[in-house]
Amino acid sequence: MTHGRHHSVEVGALARVEGEGGLRVVVQDGAIRDVALNIYEPPRFFEAFLVGRHCTEVPDITARICGICPVAYQMSSCAAIEEALALPVGPEVQALRRLLYCGEWLQSHALHIYFLHAPDFFGCQDAVQLAGLGESAARAVRRGLALKKTGNRVMEVVGGRAIHPVNVRVGGFYRAPSPRDIAALREPLQQALDASLETVEWVSGFEFPDIERDYIFVALRGPNGQYPLEAGRVASSTGLGLSPAEFADVAVEEHVERSTALHSRLFGRDAYLTGPLARFALNQAALTPLAREAATRAGLTAPCTNPFRSIVVRAVELVVACEEALRLIGSYEPPSPAATPLPPLGGSGPARAGAGATEAPRGVLLHRYEIGPDGLVRKARIVPPTSQNQLAIEADLREVAQANLGSPPEELTRRAEMAVRNHDPCISCAAHFLDVTVEHQP
Repeated sequence: MTHGRHHSVEVGALARVEGEGGLRVVVQDGAIRDVALNIYEPPRFFEAFLVGRHCTEVPDITARICGICPVAYQMSSCAAIEEALALPVGPEVQALRRLLYCGEWLQSHALHIYFLHAPDFFGCQDAVQLAGLGESAARAVRRGLALKKTGNRVMEVVGGRAIHPVNVRVGGFYRAPSPRDIAALREPLQQALDASLETVEWVSGFEFPDIERDYIFVALRGPNGQYPLEAGRVASSTGLGLSPAEFADVAVEEHVERSTALHSRLFGRDAYLTGPLARFALNQAALTPLAREAATRAGLTAPCTNPFRSIVVRAVELVVACEEALRLIGSYEPPSPAATPLPPLGGSGPARAGAGATEAPRGVLLHRYEIGPDGLVRKARIVPPTSQNQLAIEADLREVAQANLGSPPEELTRRAEMAVRNHDPCISCAAHFLDVTVEHQP
């Protein structure tokens, strides 16, 4: 902290956020003049990698984008390619995909709630320090570990392994799990359901800053009145109802000089938010029965516009994932065949385009591909949730910084870090660095 006309707050390494970035807040006459969330991590060029590769390779390649939500990348890519090839997928495959997605939501939400976000509310540096606060806190951390372990187990049984699953393919799966293997998931998932309900009760008791934001929410609406995971149409709080292909035209990305990540706006104009708050706002009526009861007990009403309470919504979604997984296990029938065969490919002709969108734990993940008649990818576009949420996160930071201008620098820094972690951004799914500079100008 420096004194005089200019002073700054520096955060040397912000753990518990995936990615590298910097924040600059400019204050003039006691008000925020400018906020810039600078993303300086090198781009990874996955879309360029895909061009010229066979469409059947895409799910395995895109899964490597993220070690926390690889299923989201696989499911969105499969949906897009299957639309391009007009490849039908049967209900048994869709149900198995939804079960796999439940496993990913379980492990990702548990990781975020217990290890990335909850320490903020206790003034702790990490979950290890949190566990040292006493038996109650240690029990909570063990509960988080158990939840994540169960999510990983679902991914192993259905996807072949917990990180970068290998059983997913265009048209379905390489192998359908046996009914016995699927049934063995029932007991750990029942325990996870109990732990998820305890999680809702635990996080709903946290102390939340008093802040409300005016978001445009964007999320899928699941088919058949289901809570959205692996499929659906894109809806918004402003009344949109779009197919993934239509959404690809509406979500206009732009390059901002300060950032290596693109910023997405609706119609090239409006910032919006996707993720748990958006899903809850647009799909409250589709919550599973116990999740609906848990949300009511936690005091949640839709829409929830306090970003700090997103941790409560994520906890409710843990309940959704467990209930859905148990329901799917109860009605499981192995798909036969495990995958729909691809149509004959070859010859000449125009490229065929397809788009797919699913609900990654952090929000809507959009893929769009153009596939040549030979099955090779000609164009690829991937719009991850974090690029869609960056502008909303920046607006949150502006409001949080303004509300805490009179606070000591360490408190302002803490609030800024929390404002970022509220949305669980996955800038690169790898790094841990955020520099915060607060600059005062005369």
